[in-house]
Amino acid sequence: MSALIQSLGPHAGFILASYAAVAVILAGLTLAIVRDHWAQKRALAALEQRGAGRRRPGGEAP
Repeated sequence: MSALIQSLGPHAGFILASYAAVAVILAGLTLAIVRDHWAQKRALAALEQRGAGRRRPGGEAP
């Protein structure tokens, strides 16, 4: 690890902090997307349970 920090030069702290910030932001966005996916699946299941069906190709009513 020491060799890595030395190879980055005097700005090693800034570079490593930037990579850490990007990792945290990407993890947060991924978590938000997964949670939204779960919520959309639950909402769709609730709608289908109440009788709202999916549309057929061509927009025909059932």
